[in-house]
Amino acid sequence: MDQKILSLAAEKTADKLQEFLQTLKEDDLTNLLQNQAVKGKVAGSLLRAIFKGSPCSEEAGTLRRHKIYTYCIQLVESGDLQKETASEIIGLLMLEAHHFPAPLLVELANEFISAVRDSSLVNGKSLELLPIILTALATKKEKLAYGKGVLSGEEYKKQLINTLCSGRWDQQHVIHLTSMFKDVPLSAEEVEFVVEKALSMFSKMNLQEIPPLVYQLLVLSSKGSRKSVLEGIIAFFNAVDKQHNEDQSGDELLDVVTVPSGELRHVEGTVILHIVFAIKLDYELGRELLKHLKAGQQGDSNNLSPFSIALLLSVTRIQRFQEQVLDFLKTSVVKSFKDLQLLQGSKFLQNLVLHRAYVSTMILEVVKNSVHSWDHVTQGLVELGFLLMDSYGPKKVLDGKAIETSPNLSRMPNQHACKLGANILLETFKIHEMVRQEILEQVLNRVVTRASSPISHFLDLLSNIVMYAPLVLQSCSSKVTEAFDYLSFLPLQTVQSLLKAVQPLLKVSMSMRDSLILVLRKAMFANQLDARKSAVAGFLLLLKNFKVLGSLSSSQCSQSLSVSQVHVDVHGHYNSVANETFCLEIMDSLRRCLSQQADVRLMLYEGFYDVLRRNSQLANSIMQTLLSQLKQFYEPKPDLLPPLKLEACILAQGDKISLQEPLDYLLCCIQHCLAWYKNTVIPLQQRKEEEEEEEEEEEAFYQDLDDILESITNRMIKSELEDFELDKSADFSQSTSIGIKNNICAFLVMGVCEVLIEYNFSIGNFSKNKFEDVLSLFMCYKKLSDILNEKAGKGKTKMTNKTNDSFLSMKCVSSLLTALFRVLLWRYTSIPTSVEESGKKEKGKSISLLCLEGLQKIFSAVQQFYQPKIQQFLRALDVTDKEGGEREDADISVTQRTAFQIRQFQRSLLNLLSGQEEDFNSREAVLLVTVLTSLSKLLEPSSPQFLQMLSWTSKICKENSREDALFCKSLMNLLFSLHVLYKSPVTLLRDLSQDIHGHLGDIDEDIEVEKTNHFAIVNLRMAAPTVCLLVLSQAEKVLEEVDWLITKLKGQVSQETLSEEASSQAVLSNHPVEKAIIMQLGTLLTFFHELVQTALPSGSCVDTLLKDLCKMYTTLTALVRYYLQVCRSSGGIPKNMEKLVKLSGSHLTPLCYSFISYVQNKKSKNLNYTGEKKEKTAAVATAMARVLRETKPIPNLIFAIEQYEKFLIHLSKKSKVNLMQHMKLSTSRDFKIKGNILDMVLREEGEDENEEGAASEHREQNKEPAKKRRKK
Repeated sequence: MDQKILSLAAEKTADKLQEFLQTLKEDDLTNLLQNQAVKGKVAGSLLRAIFKGSPCSEEAGTLRRHKIYTYCIQLVESGDLQKETASEIIGLLMLEAHHFPAPLLVELANEFISAVRDSSLVNGKSLELLPIILTALATKKEKLAYGKGVLSGEEYKKQLINTLCSGRWDQQHVIHLTSMFKDVPLSAEEVEFVVEKALSMFSKMNLQEIPPLVYQLLVLSSKGSRKSVLEGIIAFFNAVDKQHNEDQSGDELLDVVTVPSGELRHVEGTVILHIVFAIKLDYELGRELLKHLKAGQQGDSNNLSPFSIALLLSVTRIQRFQEQVLDFLKTSVVKSFKDLQLLQGSKFLQNLVLHRAYVSTMILEVVKNSVHSWDHVTQGLVELGFLLMDSYGPKKVLDGKAIETSPNLSRMPNQHACKLGANILLETFKIHEMVRQEILEQVLNRVVTRASSPISHFLDLLSNIVMYAPLVLQSCSSKVTEAFDYLSFLPLQTVQSLLKAVQPLLKVSMSMRDSLILVLRKAMFANQLDARKSAVAGFLLLLKNFKVLGSLSSSQCSQSLSVSQVHVDVHGHYNSVANETFCLEIMDSLRRCLSQQADVRLMLYEGFYDVLRRNSQLANSIMQTLLSQLKQFYEPKPDLLPPLKLEACILAQGDKISLQEPLDYLLCCIQHCLAWYKNTVIPLQQRKEEEEEEEEEEEAFYQDLDDILESITNRMIKSELEDFELDKSADFSQSTSIGIKNNICAFLVMGVCEVLIEYNFSIGNFSKNKFEDVLSLFMCYKKLSDILNEKAGKGKTKMTNKTNDSFLSMKCVSSLLTALFRVLLWRYTSIPTSVEESGKKEKGKSISLLCLEGLQKIFSAVQQFYQPKIQQFLRALDVTDKEGGEREDADISVTQRTAFQIRQFQRSLLNLLSGQEEDFNSREAVLLVTVLTSLSKLLEPSSPQFLQMLSWTSKICKENSREDALFCKSLMNLLFSLHVLYKSPVTLLRDLSQDIHGHLGDIDEDIEVEKTNHFAIVNLRMAAPTVCLLVLSQAEKVLEEVDWLITKLKGQVSQETLSEEASSQAVLSNHPVEKAIIMQLGTLLTFFHELVQTALPSGSCVDTLLKDLCKMYTTLTALVRYYLQVCRSSGGIPKNMEKLVKLSGSHLTPLCYSFISYVQNKKSKNLNYTGEKKEKTAAVATAMARVLRETKPIPNLIFAIEQYEKFLIHLSKKSKVNLMQHMKLSTSRDFKIKGNILDMVLREEGEDENEEGAASEHREQNKEPAKKRRKK
């Protein structure tokens, strides 16, 4: 039969073939076709023949064709056919689809849709036919019946796609189905159907099936819906990540989130690669990605996530998007830190805004996740890390030093961003071997090339990198060696930090150490002083860190080794003998420095003590060197005064006098080394019974130094200033060589006195004789200090030599203070200043006040530099003896301990305030408030102790009046700093503004203002400018917070992803925030209502008030514009917004215009008064300049009010509510140019520099309002 069909098909005409086929039963044909197809013989030819004999022009042929077509599809789906045969049949069916009439195409499509819905497809191979069928249907022009109506082929195709996407898709065919649509011509709406359906299937699929589906979606996105595709993919992985992190189960993501973390990260990595590849082919997709993420940044959206950040970092590999993406991530990081800073400082915002994950945390999570073969992310991470460090590192200030702040307490967003950059690079360095060389190279390049800028952040990073893996870095040693070549040209501080950072490498790489020594030896004889100082710094560092055999362990030293040495002291033992030779060689090199300039010697003296503590076996060599150096300037005869040859310490080259030997530093070094040796080495040596002779010899050696210091002490006490030729009659002027020499000698003598004070105090063991010596030395120091201060006061020029830092060590100072006062805290709180002062009045500060100053400095230092140790510090402060109660002690929180200390200072302040006003000690009060401010920062804002502190401060402000600006300012600042962490300070501001208004009176002199007296601290003298400027700065902060909230709300509404329903839901969810904003602005409005009626004095108060009013109107305008956006979806505005607008119209705008008139009238009076004094033209010009400067904010305020009214008109139209009925237009809108005054100023322009500024400001001032009029 099959042969006959084939032979008939070979004929030219198909008539006989048609006749023969009509004689056959349908089952015969299908059976025949099945047999041939399964055998894989002539199925293709047979099928071609059947189609030829079944033309669509005849009904029987059409039905037969349909039957065969359907059967072939079932045959292909059965899986019984060979691959080649199935492909041949599918190919034939594709070709034939276009010959089918439209109704049959509809039937075929419906069969496919039913098969998909019923999950009856076996392998999905036949799905390749569906796009052909749908395409063919779309080309048909005839009308097709659908329900009660008719549709064209194109419309029917759309209906079929809709039906297909609305039905159920079997998990295994999702990829086939999505892939199929790329071959169908689709409209934008149809693409959206398909994309939505495919995205909805993500959660039902196995994780491994997601990447191929994403790939198909990205191919499909070239037809449209790029935004939906990207949003869907990002949203899905965000949800998966979140679920994975929470490690919960029991929802639709169960099968996805229970997979191992590694598998999830690999899938995410593959998906990211697919997206990046798609963006390379279709830049529009990249633009859409950035647009989507930037839209989220504007509002409160959580678009940024570890997945989307990883995706963005991968996109940086595409040149076109690199800069945009990095810039976006940089701004996102800083915005996140700024938001955090704003939230931390305001309880009002904390109550309204939910805590969200921060971008910095997400980026570090990306670094952690990138361990799972995310090589495509690493380059982006490195670039982002360096971008953050370059952009937000410490900035150079005028004197070339960086602004140093504590890393722990600092809340500055820029510093956090820089620290994040360093963390990104360090963590990436740890994980990815491939970028280690590049990171190290870039860090070293910046250290070497940016020597003039602050680079401490890069040196810290380098130190952390080296500390993490010194052995790993041996492979990059050439880069470090290259950097050594530049040491001579780098600033000393950079050299010290760089060598300290790479020091662990020197221990594991001999070649690196050798190359460094060569560089340092060269530098030792360089022409530049800085290069020689760098060489000394380098050699001292080597001495510290290459231990000689027998040196004390870190536990025996007074100061333990730094972490870096402990980390990598791996080769310490085998080369410690070699180290001795090496160290002695370095000591020889350093001895040569003792003939160089004072600065170089000074570095040596400052460094030897540290070397001694780290490398105790070098003690003999170091002490021998110091002793021989001291003998050059020591007078050995016991009767000769003074005991030191000061002349030998000074170098005279012609008229130029300079210091040759820093004798004070030499003695200081000897004193510290000697004390260390006595406390550490001698007790250990006494335990040994061997080497007695050597021991005696050594002890005799150190005895020499002791004797010399003792002799110097005794003779210094006996010496008079005349012996040094430094009495009152001596010349101390900086203009003569004798004066310069005397100044140098004076500072040397004072330094020596300080060193001897510490020496005698440390060996005195609290004996009376030694304390008398200490006092005698101090008197010598004080006499010289007084003479110098007196001479400096008389001289017109300031002394060029600044007072040197004290030589007293912290240990000595603390011991002295403890000996004098037990503890500062006890001394101050036990003996009130008033009691002490009534006994005797001395010149200068009282002892109690000095104790308080010391306390204040200690509290601020601990908070700034020792944040982690605050708990220990507070525990140490608690002097109550609790023997055996240490366990209970540990349970007491920082807040409780702080509250205990606060109570002591509160009592002191109350005692101070309870006295008479004439006895009020302003300095003490300010110090007490400063201490209370420092301590209050340690209180937990949610604790009862914090509330007690706030209510106490408020009570003090309400009940105490003092006419002292500093005290008032510090107390009010404390009140505000506490209040913002409890709730918004708007009501407080309103009360204070009423007090200010009451004290200063009204701008209308006929009106008498009722005094409210909420706060006694506000009195006539303090109301302006002190309190007025404080409340205005707080109002500015409130406006900033409100503005931030409005921006967040706008961002939420403007996101186009929101559907109508979602949009209205968003508006409802914003309701509490909107209400809070309106309440804040309403209360602030009443605050400004009071101040604009107040007769404020000219100057800063008026200027600041005008600027703040301008900000107020700008914020009101922003709120109105937000409601313009919201009106589209919700169709109205809330009643309280209407009330706010009404309040602004009745209580603020008219008063603003009155205030402007008041300011202008006041200025014109001043001008008229100044103008009378014709002879003082310079005074006129200066007055004019001041007037013009102070009235400059007025046009800006007028413009802000008019902008507000303009947008109110728009909102009125949109909301169908007449908001303008409360607004009264003012006539005070014109600014007259007073020609006579202008001419006068212009005439004076060339005579005085100040007048130039005045005239230019005047011209600017007069131009600005003119522009405003043209705008109208």
